[in-house]
Amino acid sequence: MISIQNVNKWYGDFQVLTDCSTEVKKGEVVVVCGPSGSGKSTLIKCVNALEPFQKGDIVVDGTSVANPKTNLPKLRSRVGMVFQHFELFPHLSITENLTIAQTKVLGRGKDEAIEKGLALLDRVGLKAHAHKHPGQLSGGQQQRVAIARALAMDPVVMLFDEPTSALDPEMVNEVLDVMVQLAQEGMTMMCVTHEMGFARKVANRVIFMDKGQIVEDCDKEAFFGDINARSERAQQFLAKILQH
Repeated sequence: MISIQNVNKWYGDFQVLTDCSTEVKKGEVVVVCGPSGSGKSTLIKCVNALEPFQKGDIVVDGTSVANPKTNLPKLRSRVGMVFQHFELFPHLSITENLTIAQTKVLGRGKDEAIEKGLALLDRVGLKAHAHKHPGQLSGGQQQRVAIARALAMDPVVMLFDEPTSALDPEMVNEVLDVMVQLAQEGMTMMCVTHEMGFARKVANRVIFMDKGQIVEDCDKEAFFGDINARSERAQQFLAKILQH
């Protein structure tokens, strides 16, 4: 579903991604982790061309991101993205947030878009809040709306960029529960997250990044189970986050 092939990216003279290659199969859940500044979020944003890259290619469901002829808005409409800070339109109601892209990008009729949006709101447990504005909801509720909004576009893959890092600890699980449910339903997912409990529960594979490179790319049993077989940098990372 996603093929990342020798992707390199620079900000001026500073190289933020170096020869990154990996694949995500249909229905697979891949967790990307690593220390701050390791390039995790940059890599995931390259998948739907929110960040340009200078070398290599990324192919999403047969479409090359690097090909100048690719219709990027069309590609992005098929790749759901959930950000750290929700990115909901504050001046629109929750229902309007869920329907605007459906009508403007997919060309759905208003009634069909509303029906789809409300069904997804119900799925994330927020149908009763359809008439409210984002500012009237908690952070966890807003992030669940953001997930519903992404799903309303019928994506072939979902990207999550640290979806719980801006939330109060009490709200983290309500978002992770929705993500676990999605994973169990077979959604192809690539998640940048520090939530190792989530990774252990639903990930098929774990990618560990450091200094713009993919250092580890293995199934979760190997990543968490045989720590001594991991790279020194991954061992240091795991020692810090697993001791609690």
